[in-house]
Amino acid sequence: MNRNLWLLAVCQGLFSTNNVSFIAINGLVGLALAPNSWMATIPVAAYVVGGALSTGPVAATQRRMGRKRSFQIGIGVAVVSALACALAVVLRSFWLVALATLVAGFYNANANLYRFAAAEVSRPEWRDKAVSLVTAGGLLGGILGPNLSAQTRTWLGTPYVGTYLALAGVAVVSLIAVSFTTFPPKPAKPSAQKGRSMLQMVRQPVFIVAALTGALSYGVMNLLMAATPMAMAIYKLPFADTAIVLECHVIGMFAPGFFTGHLIKRFGPLPVMAAGVVLNGACIAVGLSGVTFHHFLLGLFLLGVGWNFLFTGSTTLSLEAYQAEERDRAQGVLNFFTFAMLAATSLSSGALVTTKGWSLLNGLSAVLVAIAAAAIFWLWAIRRKPASRQPDWGTQVSSEP
Repeated sequence: MNRNLWLLAVCQGLFSTNNVSFIAINGLVGLALAPNSWMATIPVAAYVVGGALSTGPVAATQRRMGRKRSFQIGIGVAVVSALACALAVVLRSFWLVALATLVAGFYNANANLYRFAAAEVSRPEWRDKAVSLVTAGGLLGGILGPNLSAQTRTWLGTPYVGTYLALAGVAVVSLIAVSFTTFPPKPAKPSAQKGRSMLQMVRQPVFIVAALTGALSYGVMNLLMAATPMAMAIYKLPFADTAIVLECHVIGMFAPGFFTGHLIKRFGPLPVMAAGVVLNGACIAVGLSGVTFHHFLLGLFLLGVGWNFLFTGSTTLSLEAYQAEERDRAQGVLNFFTFAMLAATSLSSGALVTTKGWSLLNGLSAVLVAIAAAAIFWLWAIRRKPASRQPDWGTQVSSEP
């Protein structure tokens, strides 16, 4: 790993800290302030809806200003939104919390490009490992996020105000890290003027499967993770247990990043993605078998590892689907699908877990996992056909993003 990869890994870890803390407390803040209990996850959903709405503007800022300046703007938004959340809790304003987290979605959309930037600051033959290793930086969030939430939630008297203020400080550290990172210079001309049309790119089986499985990996993970703090509260488990479960879950998400790249390099992305599907299925089986602390702990850990395999594999797979001059548009589309799925699952998870129960939530997750499995099998079957028998889906490429 060169210096830039280390710095991107730190940025990924601090971004993960923000995400984990939001997941740990936003649903509980929503539950305390929402006019109705089914609205509790609106602040969680607002974060990803904001990310979905920001994919276009983020692609534009990345294209026009370059990686560094765009990342700096995103982190600046994170500072402002965290401070606004703290003010909203003091004022007991549910809708201000939702608005502040909606704005924070710009940071979410920006920071989700760290993994693609990792491929650009490494040699072409190490792109898969670079993506995996920078993703592993999220392990910092797995350790820091839950502990930060638990230790700061009672600061300053009003619950969770201290956590939001601490997240503003975390964003400042991230801003320093990204300011010392060196990225390749942005193209002299906007990439939108060159390359294939968007239709030509998205009709490729490799693009379809990468986008679908990437979105579904996040969808299943978010559907279960966002509902876990509320589910554990419903089943009378203490917040300390919730923090431990989330910590183990995020460790499961990011710790495999130290070796996922090696697995992809040896076996290819599709087998690793298939292993992720199996692990997600195991998580659902555990979730359906009981609701004790140990069921949540094991299930969420398996969910995290399954997400890592499926999402890292889909990210690596997506690098085959676009050329360098198509980078910003292609990555914007990939992020949009991910955030659209995140928004749908965030909006539904709170309503489902508070009205229909944990078991139904796991059943719905099983449907999403089955769709991901079918997509992986479809691409595997296409690639096994002789080249002369394959339909003309459009030229696929394998070059630097």
